[in-house]
Amino acid sequence: MQYFPLAWPFFAILVGLFLIVVVLIQINVLRYVYTRLGISSGTALLLLFASLLGSYINIPVWEFPEREVRSGQEVIFFGVHYVVPVVIEWPSTVVAVNVGGAVIPTLLSLYLLFKNHLWISGIVTTALVAVIVHMLAYPVQGVGIAVPIFVPPVVTAIVAVLIAREHAAVLAYVGGSLGTLIGADLLNLGVVRGLGAPVASIGGAGTFDGIFLTGVLAVLLASFSRRA
Repeated sequence: MQYFPLAWPFFAILVGLFLIVVVLIQINVLRYVYTRLGISSGTALLLLFASLLGSYINIPVWEFPEREVRSGQEVIFFGVHYVVPVVIEWPSTVVAVNVGGAVIPTLLSLYLLFKNHLWISGIVTTALVAVIVHMLAYPVQGVGIAVPIFVPPVVTAIVAVLIAREHAAVLAYVGGSLGTLIGADLLNLGVVRGLGAPVASIGGAGTFDGIFLTGVLAVLLASFSRRA
């Protein structure tokens, strides 16, 4: 249940992106972005860092037997290498919730909706993103459900700006995080059986990279439109 969802070279890219964000915040380039979200730059950094570390932890929810599962491999989807953990017990698929890709984004999304009173806009944005992501989600043997890495941030940035330009930053984060979790993972739980994935992680391998980038790229794209 403890493993990073991406192969090290790809996970290192996300770490490098996080370090760039740290530098930009320190020189006040991104302070505007995160004040639009309603949280301080320090809190933003803490949450991004917690998401990276939290991606290592999966909380088991239930499991079902599989005839055969993959073990200790790397699976490539749209050029990204995802890690298949090593199986040491009887073949089964464990459905789990990823801390960094599901728990933290969900809690932050609910906080932002409550703080900014954007429940209706948030629900509409989330629903639209969920539909689009669901259409583009793809079952991957050994991994579960995967989405092309740039789909969640780009889609949510566009949808958020169209729905409420003034609150685009909040809607981009909320819609991108919850929409991806719902559209890719939750609506495809019935498809997981038969993929041979030892762990079907909600917010983990297959969707974590897109959700993490949503916390950075989609908010940036949406917030920049506010300046125009």
